[in-house]
Amino acid sequence: QVQLVESGGGLVQAGGSLRLSCAASGGTFSGYALGWFRQAPGKEREFVAAISRSGGSTDYADSVKGRFTISRDNNKSTVYLQMNSLKPGDTAVYSCAARPVFSSQYKYWGQGTQVTVSS
Repeated sequence: QVQLVESGGGLVQAGGSLRLSCAASGGTFSGYALGWFRQAPGKEREFVAAISRSGGSTDYADSVKGRFTISRDNNKSTVYLQMNSLKPGDTAVYSCAARPVFSSQYKYWGQGTQVTVSS
């Protein structure tokens, strides 16, 4: 069982930056691929970014490519999402998730952290 706790959300002006963190406990952190997802009010949850177990491979939604960077520190059991050039459309609750090896689905989810971008 893996527990995930996000932090780093807040209110920022358009064009600003935030770095989200997601700390994991209760499992072998390096055994999981990790992802960030977001859900805006009235919308479905959408994929933002993912990173492989080693950190050597990453993937991004087209809407955040070139602005967001996902990274992980397996020694600290933490995954990060650096968000630059934020836009009001990035406003959402951001959640991290862990996908076990040999699984195609994310099994563990954090509670989420609110990111609000003002215009």
